[in-house]
Amino acid sequence: MSLSKRILIKIGSNVLTLSSGLPDEKRIAHLVAQISALKTDGYEVLLVSSGAVAAGRGVLDTLPKLDKISQKQVLASTGQIELMNLYLAYFQHHQMRCSQVLVTKESFRTRKHYLNIKNCLEALLATNVTPIINENDVVSVTELMFTDNDELSGLVASMMNVESLFLLTNVDGIFTAHPEEQGAKLIRTFEEGAIDLEDAVSDVKSEFGRGGMLSKANTAQEIANLGIDVFIGNGTKDGIIQDLIAQKTGTYFQAKNRSTTPIKKWVARSGGHSDARIIVNDGTKEALRSSKANSLLPVGIQSIEGSFKQGDVVAIFDNQNNAIGLGKVAYGSEEAMEILGKRAQTPLIHYNYLVLN
Repeated sequence: MSLSKRILIKIGSNVLTLSSGLPDEKRIAHLVAQISALKTDGYEVLLVSSGAVAAGRGVLDTLPKLDKISQKQVLASTGQIELMNLYLAYFQHHQMRCSQVLVTKESFRTRKHYLNIKNCLEALLATNVTPIINENDVVSVTELMFTDNDELSGLVASMMNVESLFLLTNVDGIFTAHPEEQGAKLIRTFEEGAIDLEDAVSDVKSEFGRGGMLSKANTAQEIANLGIDVFIGNGTKDGIIQDLIAQKTGTYFQAKNRSTTPIKKWVARSGGHSDARIIVNDGTKEALRSSKANSLLPVGIQSIEGSFKQGDVVAIFDNQNNAIGLGKVAYGSEEAMEILGKRAQTPLIHYNYLVLN
């Protein structure tokens, strides 16, 4: 493995938070010290950090009788200040700067918004500022939320063309069975299909976070398939980042398809935003999955469910309701419906914007 000088580190709530609900200041200080050492060695580091809602619980003794969404908004809004003040103080201790970048799932929906975030993060890195990225829980609502910060870290890692993603949690990595079972062994290098993740991985979520280990394992596989090395390790252990880089501990998911283009990475990691679906016939399904670089033409589309606009990322299904891929559409659904099944038409999804499962 050749480690790039640009890496992304995702730190989970269960790493940053004490059982009392207060931020674990000692742990945060140690992680910042590791990041600072990497930056001194010439690494560009992006950080996705959980912990804002948990930090909010630590400073608000009581909450009025609010609905769950309002409670979360209050906790996130107050806790974000607490968390960022800690990061700021510890980065300043190492004569370094950090910044806060809050995003929502909608921020990744269009290519324009996606590139705006990318340009901002590139500018921060060029200025030697460490971006600390988190979901804007104050304005996010349930249907527009990321599944968890593992999903967010995967999106950012793909967008920023990092070569390595580090997912820090409170367990040592992926095991051959539930870690508490006798004989369960830590998998040092994960091979797809070697074990049944559903059986081996506990999906019990922490008290403070949304994502379980199954989420991390699935995210790791998806990101590795896009050409990014992924490491899962125990962020509560001292020196964990350097140990993961040296492959002394944790579980390693080796990158595949390193030639995947940035635009295809965006398509692959920005699906699920459009409710529409494109249904293709069997012949088109076979053509798309062949070794040739085929685009999706209107002649091969059996039907369109829902509506979409030019530039949306839309899911593609076969006529047995199996998802076969995602693509960025070249024109809207109204225009597509007018030429459905017709030959000699402009591709609805060009091969360069098509990602197959």
